[in-house]
Amino acid sequence: MKILSREEIERKLSALDGWGLTPQGIQKRYEMGDFPSVMTFVNRVADLAEEANHHPDILINYDKVTFTLMTHYAGGVTEKDFDLAGRIETIAP
Repeated sequence: MKILSREEIERKLSALDGWGLTPQGIQKRYEMGDFPSVMTFVNRVADLAEEANHHPDILINYDKVTFTLMTHYAGGVTEKDFDLAGRIETIAP
């Protein structure tokens, strides 16, 4: 799987509202209002991740959740990360 250049990543990020580039990969934080809402969303993302066989790093902070995507076996950000980010956006509240 091809690692995307910084320019390719920046271009693709412009199409994903709220996602940004960090040293760990592409990332977005969602604020949900309460813990049960966060957990419902995380579980829905887990289902998408299983379907895609691509698993995000997930940080839960009570009423907030942060997803970080990077294709670890490729050593960088790939199309696979943007595919999953796009799928997450389709179910985001």
